[in-house]
Amino acid sequence: MHYNDTEIVVKRSSKKRSRDGFRSGLTPSCKRTSSTGGQCQLGATKMKEYIEATPEGKTLEYCSDNEDLFGDYDSILGDSSFMAKLDDAEQYMGQLNNNSTRQSLKDHKPKHTPSKTGTHVTMEGLTDSILAGCLEDESFPDLPSSQIEFHQKVCENERAKCQSLDGGHTSTPLVKMTREVSAPDGINSEEAPRPAPKARRSMANAIKKAMLGNAATSSSSAAKIAQQQKEMLVTEEINIAVQTMQSVSTETDLGPFFGLPSKVKDLIGRLKGIQDLYEWQKTCLTLESVEQRRNLIYSLPTSGGKTLVAEILIFKEILCRKKDVLFILPYVSLVQEKVRGLASFGLELDFLVEEYAGSKGKFPPIKRRHKNSLYITTIEKGHSLVNSLIETARLDSVGLVVVDELHMLGDGSRGAVLEMTLAKVLHVSQSTQIIGMSATLGNVGDLQRFLKAENYSNDFRPVQLKEYVKLKDTIYEVDSKEEHCLKFSRLLNFKYSNSLKKMDPDHIVALVTEVIPLQSCLVFCPTKKNCENLAGMICKYLARDFLQHKEAEKATLLKELRECGNGVMCPVLKNTVPFGLAYHHSGLTSDERRLVEEAYSAGVLCLLTCTSTLAAGINLPARRVVLRSPYIGADFLKRSQYKQMVGRAGRAGIDSMGESILVLQEKDKAMAEKLLSAPMEKCYSNLLHDGGKGLLSLILSLIGLNVAQSLGQLREFLSGTLLGVQQAQISPERSLSDMAAESVETLREKGLITFSADDVDSSVLLITKLGRASYKGSVDLTYSSVLYRDLSKGLEGLLLNSFLHLVYLVTPYDMVSQCKPDWMIYFRQFTLLSVSEQKICATVGVPESFVARKAAGQTVKKSQAVDPEVAGRLYLALVLHALLKETDLWSVSERFQLTRGFTQTLLSSSSAFCSCVLHFAEELEEFWPFKALLSELTRRLTYCVQAELIPLMEVAGVMEARAKQLYNAGYKTLAHLANADPSDLVQSIENLFKRQASQIVASAKMLLQEKAEALQEEVDDLLTKPTDLPSVGS
Repeated sequence: MHYNDTEIVVKRSSKKRSRDGFRSGLTPSCKRTSSTGGQCQLGATKMKEYIEATPEGKTLEYCSDNEDLFGDYDSILGDSSFMAKLDDAEQYMGQLNNNSTRQSLKDHKPKHTPSKTGTHVTMEGLTDSILAGCLEDESFPDLPSSQIEFHQKVCENERAKCQSLDGGHTSTPLVKMTREVSAPDGINSEEAPRPAPKARRSMANAIKKAMLGNAATSSSSAAKIAQQQKEMLVTEEINIAVQTMQSVSTETDLGPFFGLPSKVKDLIGRLKGIQDLYEWQKTCLTLESVEQRRNLIYSLPTSGGKTLVAEILIFKEILCRKKDVLFILPYVSLVQEKVRGLASFGLELDFLVEEYAGSKGKFPPIKRRHKNSLYITTIEKGHSLVNSLIETARLDSVGLVVVDELHMLGDGSRGAVLEMTLAKVLHVSQSTQIIGMSATLGNVGDLQRFLKAENYSNDFRPVQLKEYVKLKDTIYEVDSKEEHCLKFSRLLNFKYSNSLKKMDPDHIVALVTEVIPLQSCLVFCPTKKNCENLAGMICKYLARDFLQHKEAEKATLLKELRECGNGVMCPVLKNTVPFGLAYHHSGLTSDERRLVEEAYSAGVLCLLTCTSTLAAGINLPARRVVLRSPYIGADFLKRSQYKQMVGRAGRAGIDSMGESILVLQEKDKAMAEKLLSAPMEKCYSNLLHDGGKGLLSLILSLIGLNVAQSLGQLREFLSGTLLGVQQAQISPERSLSDMAAESVETLREKGLITFSADDVDSSVLLITKLGRASYKGSVDLTYSSVLYRDLSKGLEGLLLNSFLHLVYLVTPYDMVSQCKPDWMIYFRQFTLLSVSEQKICATVGVPESFVARKAAGQTVKKSQAVDPEVAGRLYLALVLHALLKETDLWSVSERFQLTRGFTQTLLSSSSAFCSCVLHFAEELEEFWPFKALLSELTRRLTYCVQAELIPLMEVAGVMEARAKQLYNAGYKTLAHLANADPSDLVQSIENLFKRQASQIVASAKMLLQEKAEALQEEVDDLLTKPTDLPSVGS
């Protein structure tokens, strides 16, 4: 602080509260804008006069060497040096005032001396310190809560005192009453000299009195005021961010945490363990395209941290712009994992997290008045959700659509569904932003034109990846600078017995034992059977020391695996888990998969043999990744598949490096070299995949949603799809107009649409009831007419004394080709049916005589032949029927000689298809009986457990085995689980870690909150006064 050449140095204690971004009540009043600005200026002038009186160049040091009772505030009460100087200043200014008064009286000599009675005194004995004007301020918005309360009490006391002294008339209650002096005769009042100053209070005493008063303030009320101030601060941060978003500022500094309240950063640190962002993440979040809310595609290698950027943008949209968000993920397991992970954020930041996967999700979603929603969906459910929002004119309520694995646009029929979803969002809502996360693509420019998006790419990996190839007993490093992309690295060090050489010619045991058991390893295999065989083979040649590593934890895992199988356990896992090994593929049940993944993440299992689906699913990184073969099934690896698998190598925060090893045979060397040097694959539209099914579905839904009702409008819409961008590459022989016209004609032939006139070009395209039911039920158009026929036939002779008839009607058509009936088992199960159930079989077209002949191996006459599709579908229906009766997946799988993984897939597919059939039936009046019947069946197929476990299994990620554990521990309802303490759950449930317990409780709370909100919305709707209420005078 400088005045002329005098410098005042204030030394503060090292322990002090950070004041960044804040201004306290102790800020000099001359730096505050208030109504007392004139007084502040006067006070500063007086202080300056005093400082100028000090010797030039002399530095005044005020040392704060004591801490007070007021927390982390710097103490001036305990600063004797400062207080002494303050007294000196008051004495000096007092002398100046006395001299000034005497000089004034000298200049105005009175003609006569006034009598004492001519002087009227109305005063207290003491006035305030001369610094009162400088420090006085009627409002203290930034004072600590304790000082605010004390200040208010002082105001009240002084106001009462002044009113008693002056008849209750006062305008400035804090300023003491001053002396009134009559002017001497012959002197104008304006020229009257200043009266002699009275005795003043010491400023130091005033400060001491005030601060001691602060300390005596009630702590409870102070805490309440502090909490209110904290809430006001967070609200202010949000409002500032909202204003910034609304003005679409191009500034990079949008707020404390990328335009979000600082609470979000704290939550990310606490719930995810992430204290700081990578540089590329900071760059991406401050891109102009992000700040301007333009569409964006960003591409990074696997494990680069893409998802965190998307989550921050999601929070920004929900909190700052008060909009809903749609988050599309490729797999059900990823949806469930993300729902669990973000539920805690939803609870803390006051938004809802809603799951749309399998049979879960409401169409259209419940319209929330008080909260925004984050819809986490699979690709198929996301499309249905967008359709329902367009139909109800609510798509603008979704401010952001985030797509993970955007390159799945090129993945067959699922890619077609994703393309339809994004094309509709682009066409219908101009205010909805689209963010896509993608692997590196060779033609990202096509995706940019489709999405009207900008692109950001980076090759960042948190852990360095080194790629190797093993050929015979030699390890080569992948190096693009080399002629064949391979550079010699080392010889494999191993000592194999003759028997081991025969069992393991590719030296897999040698490769994995270099890292396990202390570090983790993934071995990708070409087939599911190869996964199981390889895990068993490795265990045979591992040292017995592996059995002692985390022995207790592995024993607990074995116990839980046995319990989830109702006492039955996979023999392969029974042998491999004690060594810390397991396999992972679609043949596992949901419970087994969850247990294996959790055990691997916790380090209980050190090696997984797995198929390529693990690389695309849940994130399970490893120190070393081994590719057992360059094949997936019978197909040679694609560049994108290879990159996805080797990308799992390297665990951020654990490993300094990750490494991958591709095992090759000499015959595959040339193809492998092409694989390693090939550019990334290109992504192409799949609307024409499988005979153009995707294009037909798209056009049908556009007509049904009134988005396009003529050929011209259809052509215009198609030009904005990825197919429109790539038409010259995909189908150069046909124009978009030709494709649209052909599709419209096909839909008309199927009875799904009609024309308003004979001339197609000029007519309005109208959807039929069957067409509307098909697109709203998301039914494959190949089966829509078949489904209608089956439901109509079933309605004629519907038998409800068993679930079998209904189960047959919702058995997925596309699962029939994946299972060939075992006719002996078929016949055996047929004979176990009741008479009424056998009658159901005959009703659908499969009599007992036909099954008996097939079981006996006899030829069936043409007159007695049964449609193989119907017979196969009934066989699967018998499997589902047995599951509903017994709820034991293991025993049913064994009885029908099916893998438990296939049985699990059949069950989940049936529950999803049952939901589709329900929506299909809701659009057709003649199928009204199915509405109530299929609603209950969907629920039973979704969980397929004892009724008392269903409320617990509604929570994301809680499978049957975990639900049984929770139920047995006393957590029998959703409310029990929502109000549970995670620490208590960890103690009550075996093999449950604190992080998992916290996620389960948070998910339960979120689900309970969703249900309560839905009920409140219904109440509000009932109590809301109609806007079109008729009036008598109208």
